[in-house]
Amino acid sequence: MAGKIAADRIRLKRAYEPPSADDGIRILVDRLWPRGVSKADAKLDQWIKEIAPSTELRKWFGHDPAKWQEFRRRYIAELETHREQLEHLRELATTGVVTLVYSARDETHNDAVVLREVLLG
Repeated sequence: MAGKIAADRIRLKRAYEPPSADDGIRILVDRLWPRGVSKADAKLDQWIKEIAPSTELRKWFGHDPAKWQEFRRRYIAELETHREQLEHLRELATTGVVTLVYSARDETHNDAVVLREVLLG
């Protein structure tokens, strides 16, 4: 397992925001492709859909802030089954900036926030 990762190495960005040079490696971490975003405009380096919340969990949560704490708990439990993808992301972050790209409107209550938290340990 990689060592501690500096917080500034893992960034979050909505898929609808324009890519920038300081994004480093851009990785889409949603199970579904962002509506209305072309692959050319997204400028993604990778798409790791397996690490996203399960369809069941995503539908249950429905981006309801009232369900946030329970969503976090359940998603963290799901991430335990994706150790290989987590390790891959950690390794990338030890060599440079990684931007986790997501499509949710809510920038505070979404899977990328939880994923970043888990990666930073």
